[in-house]
Amino acid sequence: MTHHSAEHRPQAMNECIDNCTQCHAICLETINYCLTKGGEHAAPQHIALLASCADICATSASAMLRGADIHTVICGACAEVCRQCAKDCEAMGDAEMKRCAEICRRCAESCEAMAAA
Repeated sequence: MTHHSAEHRPQAMNECIDNCTQCHAICLETINYCLTKGGEHAAPQHIALLASCADICATSASAMLRGADIHTVICGACAEVCRQCAKDCEAMGDAEMKRCAEICRRCAESCEAMAAA
């Protein structure tokens, strides 16, 4: 049984775990912001995308932390969801949404690299 701790994982994977963890948090914070703001921000489809993005980011981080080989598949899906979420958030134009989009994009990039590994 191999022991997976931060110092035994590749640096890129540790960065990806951090990005996924941050993206999970920002998506949850952004849901609160959007529901408070109302209007198009609170559209069910948009909230559902943010919630799904938060979920898959958490799952992706967990898979890597567990040392599960299946993480490549999960990271691939995570990258796709993060990209769509970033696009949606970017389109809303305000600073909070742009911040979320940036973090989603960064997460997508690192997850894509993991999926290809």
